[in-house]
Amino acid sequence: MSSEGLAAARQKMADGGVPQLAIDVFAHYYGQLESGGAGTIHEADIEPLTDIGHAGTLSASEEDKRAAAGVTAVIKLNGGLGTTMGMSQAKTLLEVRPGMTFLDVIVGQVRQVRRQYDVPLPVLFMNSFRTQDDTLAALAGYPDLAVPGLPLDFLQNREPKLRVDTLAPVEWPANPTLEWCPPGHGDLYTALAVSGVLDRLLALGFEYASVSNADNLGAAPDPAMMAWFAASGAPYAAEVCRRTPADVKGGHLVIRRDDGRLVLRETAQTAAEDAEAAADPIRHRYFHTNNLWFDLRVLKAALVARNGVLGLPLIRNEKNVDPADPSSPRVVQIETAMGAAVEVFDGATAIEVSRSRFLPVKTTNDLLLLRSDVYVIEDDFQVHSQGADPPLVRLDDRFYRTIAEFDARFPEVPSLVGARSFTVHGDWKFGGGVTVTGDVVLDDTGRPASVAPATALGQG
Repeated sequence: MSSEGLAAARQKMADGGVPQLAIDVFAHYYGQLESGGAGTIHEADIEPLTDIGHAGTLSASEEDKRAAAGVTAVIKLNGGLGTTMGMSQAKTLLEVRPGMTFLDVIVGQVRQVRRQYDVPLPVLFMNSFRTQDDTLAALAGYPDLAVPGLPLDFLQNREPKLRVDTLAPVEWPANPTLEWCPPGHGDLYTALAVSGVLDRLLALGFEYASVSNADNLGAAPDPAMMAWFAASGAPYAAEVCRRTPADVKGGHLVIRRDDGRLVLRETAQTAAEDAEAAADPIRHRYFHTNNLWFDLRVLKAALVARNGVLGLPLIRNEKNVDPADPSSPRVVQIETAMGAAVEVFDGATAIEVSRSRFLPVKTTNDLLLLRSDVYVIEDDFQVHSQGADPPLVRLDDRFYRTIAEFDARFPEVPSLVGARSFTVHGDWKFGGGVTVTGDVVLDDTGRPASVAPATALGQG
């Protein structure tokens, strides 16, 4: 049945306007899936990544920074809808300060480097079909942002979800859009190729790309790192941070024993019996920030040599076709991670960066921190923490999961700069001028409760 499933999937993608190269990449991974592949990376087959260089020790002349910035492009992954937070539009349209969205901050960061170093510094957003229109409408307010000869965005591809039992494309008439899914952010390389953006960048003389998630405002364009990557001669580099006990999820870099290559191991690629070792921050010191760098010329050559299929490790992601309906059919989503390209290129490397370059917003817990006085957004749009270690925030998922619920209960964000941790159990609404100091826990009262304006929590 699976051969028929592949044929049906190919036809569905062609009918849906998916480019042929993206269909071929999908077929490559379908073959792995059909043969039982899951992309598992076993602890016995790898060694931990140990000491590496730190970005804090980098030094470069202003001339070297300007030269590297002049041939670097910034790419932001912007396909997420923020569905975890109940959103139906691009997450980057959220405000991080009154009247200032994620997109506004990104644009400000790019413009600052352009002004300081007199370079074009293109910024390109990899959108999904669901985020493209809203994003481009928001960016229309910046008519100077696009670099002549380049678009502001390119589209992530899409593929059909496959029934677990038959590997045929699932049918879900109740909401046909749920029959489709993105191929993971490993699709970046295919999308750059099929969109023509890769060739356009090369034709205009750009040599390097700096890539990060658009919801990570810490990953600002950094000419010092641009100069480092240009001077390194590496085809590819990953930014990593030191893990803490809170960083048990997400990908981390390891060294494959049989060939000594750097490899990205995602949570979904970790065997159950290896979970404890994989989560050990002493054994595996570094996690992958999803900030990465690559040489555009080397990527082009690799795509040509491999007929457009880089061959990133498969990630088999199983879920319900309708995530909100646990009774809906089980499906498999074929995915890859863009950071897995570290194993494709000879001479790929990694560099440790400070935690300030990793400020992702995945939940309202993260959003509360970013909107609070823990973080300052400077005139150059750099985002800085006012303390060494931001507090740990835990909001009751029953009442604060969505943006609508969150905004209703936090009409004004409390001061958290003096907090170590802030935990809210139950349904609490906060007045203005609230301050949190030290470790604060609000218990569930069993009914809606409130914190009065100007309350000092954790003091006395």
